[in-house]
Amino acid sequence: MIQLRLYSTSHCHLCDEAEILLLTLTKQYDVHFTTIEISGSDELIEKYGTRIPVVRRLNDNAEFQWPFSLLELEQFILSSNR
Repeated sequence: MIQLRLYSTSHCHLCDEAEILLLTLTKQYDVHFTTIEISGSDELIEKYGTRIPVVRRLNDNAEFQWPFSLLELEQFILSSNR
Protein backbone atom coordinates (compact mmCIF):
# COMPACT_ATOMS: atom_id res chain seq x y z
CA MET A 1 0.00 0.00 0.00
CA ILE A 2 1.20 3.47 -0.87
CA GLN A 3 0.51 5.91 1.95
CA LEU A 4 0.25 9.63 1.33
CA ARG A 5 -0.53 12.84 3.12
CA LEU A 6 -2.36 15.72 1.49
CA TYR A 7 -1.46 19.03 3.13
CA SER A 8 -4.45 21.28 2.71
CA THR A 9 -6.67 23.88 4.28
CA SER A 10 -10.36 24.66 4.19
CA HIS A 11 -11.77 26.99 1.54
CA CYS A 12 -8.95 26.07 -0.86
CA HIS A 13 -10.41 25.11 -4.23
CA LEU A 14 -7.05 23.80 -5.46
CA CYS A 15 -6.88 21.54 -2.40
CA ASP A 16 -10.36 20.26 -3.24
CA GLU A 17 -9.19 19.51 -6.79
CA ALA A 18 -6.13 17.66 -5.50
CA GLU A 19 -8.33 15.57 -3.20
CA ILE A 20 -10.58 14.61 -6.12
CA LEU A 21 -7.52 13.49 -8.10
CA LEU A 22 -6.28 11.42 -5.15
CA LEU A 23 -9.70 9.83 -4.69
CA THR A 24 -9.66 8.87 -8.37
CA LEU A 25 -6.30 7.15 -7.93
CA THR A 26 -7.41 5.27 -4.80
CA LYS A 27 -9.95 3.49 -7.01
CA GLN A 28 -7.20 2.32 -9.37
CA TYR A 29 -4.28 1.61 -7.03
CA ASP A 30 -3.59 0.46 -3.49
CA VAL A 31 -3.25 4.05 -2.27
CA HIS A 32 -4.37 5.54 1.03
CA PHE A 33 -4.15 9.21 1.90
CA THR A 34 -4.79 11.32 4.95
CA THR A 35 -5.66 14.99 4.68
CA ILE A 36 -3.71 17.24 7.04
CA GLU A 37 -5.28 20.62 7.87
CA ILE A 38 -2.37 23.05 8.11
CA SER A 39 -4.25 25.98 9.63
CA GLY A 40 -3.96 24.61 13.17
CA SER A 41 -0.16 24.60 13.16
CA ASP A 42 2.16 27.58 12.78
CA GLU A 43 4.91 25.17 11.72
CA LEU A 44 2.78 23.67 8.93
CA ILE A 45 1.60 27.11 7.80
CA GLU A 46 5.23 28.25 7.59
CA LYS A 47 6.23 25.15 5.61
CA TYR A 48 3.21 24.71 3.32
CA GLY A 49 1.17 27.93 3.46
CA THR A 50 2.10 29.20 0.00
CA ARG A 51 2.60 25.76 -1.55
CA ILE A 52 -0.65 23.90 -0.85
CA PRO A 53 -1.91 21.54 -1.92
CA VAL A 54 1.12 19.34 -1.33
CA VAL A 55 1.13 15.54 -1.52
CA ARG A 56 3.78 13.69 0.50
CA ARG A 57 4.72 10.04 0.08
CA LEU A 58 5.28 8.58 3.53
CA ASN A 59 7.74 5.88 2.48
CA ASP A 60 10.40 8.38 1.36
CA ASN A 61 8.94 11.79 2.36
CA ALA A 62 9.06 13.01 -1.25
CA GLU A 63 6.72 15.93 -1.84
CA PHE A 64 4.76 17.00 -4.90
CA GLN A 65 3.14 20.41 -4.96
CA TRP A 66 0.45 21.99 -7.09
CA PRO A 67 0.01 22.42 -10.02
CA PHE A 68 -0.29 18.82 -11.18
CA SER A 69 -2.53 16.79 -13.45
CA LEU A 70 -3.99 13.36 -12.75
CA LEU A 71 -1.26 11.78 -14.90
CA GLU A 72 1.53 13.70 -13.14
CA LEU A 73 0.15 12.77 -9.72
CA GLU A 74 -0.15 9.14 -10.79
CA GLN A 75 3.47 9.14 -11.97
CA PHE A 76 4.61 10.70 -8.68
CA ILE A 77 2.73 8.13 -6.62
CA LEU A 78 3.87 5.14 -8.65
CA SER A 79 7.50 6.29 -8.76
CA SER A 80 7.75 5.26 -5.10
CA ASN A 81 7.67 1.63 -6.26
CA ARG A 82 10.81 1.96 -8.38
